[in-house]
Amino acid sequence: MGKTLMVAAAAMLAAVPAVAQDDIGAAVEADYNSHLEALFLDFHRNPELSYVENRTAGIIASQLRDAGAEVTEGVGGTGVVGIMRNGTGPTVLVRADMDGLPVLEASGLDYASTARQTGIDGVEAPVMHACGHDVHITSLIGTARQLARLRDSWAGTIVLIAQPAEERIGGARLMLEDGLYERFPKPDYALAFHVSADTPTGRIELQPGLIASSSDSVDITIHGVGAHGAYPHTGRDPIVMGAEIIMALQTLVSREVSPLDPAVVTVGAFHGGIKHNIISDSATMQLTVRSNDQAVRETLLAGIRRIAENVGRMNAMPEDRLPEVTVSTESTPPTVNDADLTARLQNLFTEELGSDVLMAPRPQTGMGAEDFAYFVQPELGVAGAYFSVGGTPQAAFDAAEAGGPPVPSHHSPLFRIEPEPSVTLGTEAMVLAVLELLAPGPAEASD
Repeated sequence: MGKTLMVAAAAMLAAVPAVAQDDIGAAVEADYNSHLEALFLDFHRNPELSYVENRTAGIIASQLRDAGAEVTEGVGGTGVVGIMRNGTGPTVLVRADMDGLPVLEASGLDYASTARQTGIDGVEAPVMHACGHDVHITSLIGTARQLARLRDSWAGTIVLIAQPAEERIGGARLMLEDGLYERFPKPDYALAFHVSADTPTGRIELQPGLIASSSDSVDITIHGVGAHGAYPHTGRDPIVMGAEIIMALQTLVSREVSPLDPAVVTVGAFHGGIKHNIISDSATMQLTVRSNDQAVRETLLAGIRRIAENVGRMNAMPEDRLPEVTVSTESTPPTVNDADLTARLQNLFTEELGSDVLMAPRPQTGMGAEDFAYFVQPELGVAGAYFSVGGTPQAAFDAAEAGGPPVPSHHSPLFRIEPEPSVTLGTEAMVLAVLELLAPGPAEASD
């Protein structure tokens, strides 16, 4: 980053409380009280849906510019890229997702969202930050402000990403297709975190290997031949074909995938017909497909296509009228943490944040997906680490165990996290991670 830009940034950051250079936690806490809290509350009250996060993106872009970053807007749609340069060294990408969900908030918070918005599907819906992305983008801004303050402590390049449409698992792919790794410095490391409602505040979960499953949304259009319901032999029933497809799909997981490899094929919607006595000429199905391994993922997707098409053949449909299988752009590979980078950050967090900050690894209880995976695909050569930051006070877990109300899950209208410990720990951990990866050598002192 040029000296002129850094001088301007320093002036803009005069509001960042002055603390000792090495007391990052105190600096983040002070910045939360003076600046970040108001941002968080504004983001929470004004969430926006995937691909239309225009107001949110504009605020983030302005905040990153104030922190001294070179900012480009409109990357992959509404994505924001901020670059902070400081001499020679590695490049670290820090990513935060920024979209909300079409959920009517019922959290009872005095800053609950009452926003409504028309999404890309043309449907107006209530909007809520029901997955904590407001924490992520607030922390992204806090991270940028601290790294600007700590410029003498790092050397290299920081790429700050506000990513659209994680909830539709499409924004990361769009940013890459829009030249993220060609138009901007390609990272050596990529970092992200997610606030977690089922993790106590003050704790971090970070482990190597699989972090999130792959996810694919699959649409099947089944063509038939319409007929009178009393004369079924004169038609070809797409609803019967759909039922045959559904039952045959069960063999993919039970007979084609090893029982030691997790896999899910769920038919979430099946629509066909409009009247009791009419055989329709078409039906549609919507599937979600999950796995923890790219080879298993490919087996499932190929099997779905094979089964659907051959059910059409079995029902004497011509080749140009076989069921059509489409894999939606709402798809992502598995997210896998780099082992060496993870070990490095585990040691860092333990040393800097305390021996009890890291949670012991917990077994996978579901097959949620995360499109951060696109930034760290093996062929890109970018080492990635994705961690979770606790968002619910331990007292809430204790109360639930004693028979009190359960802790609301992500995507629930009741979802709520404690913003201050979530934002401050996420920010402090991210700042420490970047400083660790960009620690200057003797010849890399800042200009």
